[in-house]
Amino acid sequence: NVFERRLIEAYIAENGRDPVTDEDLSTDDLIELKTSRIVQPRPPTLTSIPSLLSLFQKEWDALALETHTLRQQLIQTRQELGTALYQHDAAARVIARLSLERDEARKALSRVSVHSGPAVTGEAMQVDSTGLSKDLVAKIGATQEQLSKTRRKRGVPDGWVTSEALNSFTPLEKSKVLYDGARSFAMNTRGDSALLGGKDGRVGIFSMSDKAIVQEMNVGHGSITDALWIGDRVAASTSTGHVRIWENGTELADFSGHAGEVTALALHPSGDILASVGVDKSYIFYDLTTRSIAVQILTNSALTTAGFHPDGHLFAAGGVDSQIKVFDVKSATNAANFDSTGPIAAMSFSENGTWLATAANGSTIVSIWDLRKAAVLHRIDISGPISSVEWEYSGQFLAIGGPGGLVVQQYSKTSKVWSEPLKIAVAAVAVRWGTSAGALLCLDTEGCLTTLTTKAINRV
Repeated sequence: NVFERRLIEAYIAENGRDPVTDEDLSTDDLIELKTSRIVQPRPPTLTSIPSLLSLFQKEWDALALETHTLRQQLIQTRQELGTALYQHDAAARVIARLSLERDEARKALSRVSVHSGPAVTGEAMQVDSTGLSKDLVAKIGATQEQLSKTRRKRGVPDGWVTSEALNSFTPLEKSKVLYDGARSFAMNTRGDSALLGGKDGRVGIFSMSDKAIVQEMNVGHGSITDALWIGDRVAASTSTGHVRIWENGTELADFSGHAGEVTALALHPSGDILASVGVDKSYIFYDLTTRSIAVQILTNSALTTAGFHPDGHLFAAGGVDSQIKVFDVKSATNAANFDSTGPIAAMSFSENGTWLATAANGSTIVSIWDLRKAAVLHRIDISGPISSVEWEYSGQFLAIGGPGGLVVQQYSKTSKVWSEPLKIAVAAVAVRWGTSAGALLCLDTEGCLTTLTTKAINRV
């Protein structure tokens, strides 16, 4: 309870009790309340009616001015908000339009073909939907018709290697280190020269009889990623996106159609079309007659391996997306996709025309695909990582190489059974068959070539 001090002290002095509860109370029990609020007295000027009217007028003017200022600020804020909303709506429309154009461009790029002029200058390519020239299409069709007819009637050539001979294969010759960092090599049709290059940008021809490099070409920059023979001419691809062709040491062409590393090369059975694949997700066909880029096709992933069907009507490319992409050579349409277990490290078409051997990067298993059924026909586990697979001409034997060793698998058409005539601990980053499959040549991780054959063949 709150009391005025003077009154409560007089009541306690007279009665000695609390006036509310009637309990005993003394002045010592009182608690003084202190406050800082001081009511200012009205100034003398506001004691009259005219002065009060003047004060009210001033307050009204101040209130009217404040209301006017707030209204102006409200109008300005509304204008800024309207402008911001308009800009946001315009930005949303632009983003939606650009997103649609991006999606349409991606879809178009997945189907577009790129064509350059006849001059090999590395200039910007021109988008063109015309595809291959009529001459190349006719040549592809003629090659397919000729090879497909003879393939079905073709038997095993006389003097071809047998499983018994393969069982006796042993390393008989090993070269010195030829090119450090070599990843691939190729044998010419006579089997007397090997073509390979290394990370220093040099590519050379190794004579099997002289056991030495007899000719060397320099790409100038980048490392050699792949090399192959085109008759007596040689071609090599580089990590800088170039594909170069030489004849007798003289450069005939330098293509730079890829935007990045060229990972693999392949030669069409006609001998007039060279193919390359790269990390830029595209493959390129080169017309070797006119020495020009014939067509460039963009795919949906970076490509690592390449190969033509033995009849020349199909082209296969392995991607980092774990797919083997098969294309129709003439129309560039995607004929089929085979799903693997990882980025494709190696692949090879069988000469029987219906099988394709593939291996994923780091995998120990080779998958044999039946192209007619688009399914895996057989799997081969060599218990070690695989970096190279190679069918020989008769289609009986499949060589499988890796850093841990070399395996040869044989398929018997009569018994329809797979067997393993050869398994040997010879490192084979890349493997190729010799003439009449009478020898196997292996490139090891150090850049040395090892020849495996029988002692009898070696003496001949």
